[in-house]
Amino acid sequence: MSQDIDPLDLEWRNRAVLAQEAGVPPGVHSLWIINKSGGLVYHKTYADIPHIDVNETMRLASMWHAIHAMSIQISPVEGCTGIELLETDQFDLRCTQTPTGTKFFVTAAPKTLGLEHLLRSVYDLYSDYVMKNPFYEMEMPIRCELFDTNVLSAVRNHNAQLGNY
Repeated sequence: MSQDIDPLDLEWRNRAVLAQEAGVPPGVHSLWIINKSGGLVYHKTYADIPHIDVNETMRLASMWHAIHAMSIQISPVEGCTGIELLETDQFDLRCTQTPTGTKFFVTAAPKTLGLEHLLRSVYDLYSDYVMKNPFYEMEMPIRCELFDTNVLSAVRNHNAQLGNY
């Protein structure tokens, strides 16, 4: 009895294998947090990927904010919350937006599993270490060592669960 091969499963495997063969690092590559106005308030890189300078990083964050907002406006579906996943041959971008308009997104190797759970964990850490910090001003860049340390731990644990580190 032959087993049917799901074309979507095959595509999933092919993207992951091609990215690995191209030298794309496994697991989570970077985390970005954008405020409700489109300003970059947090960015960290967790993989050996090409460096992006500060100005380019801010420009990319602003562009993502605009694209995300446009996707909500042009969606034919009422109640659309915007782009949640962008897939390319070299990386996936997973995004979530909070009720206050803050956007959290990660870039990762193609077909990295569990990114939505990682984003939820990061949001919980943001709530605990940033929003409850009496010295943090809303919409300003995040400078909180406890947040950095706990996010790094969450990313490492996520990658370890996937067998990437």
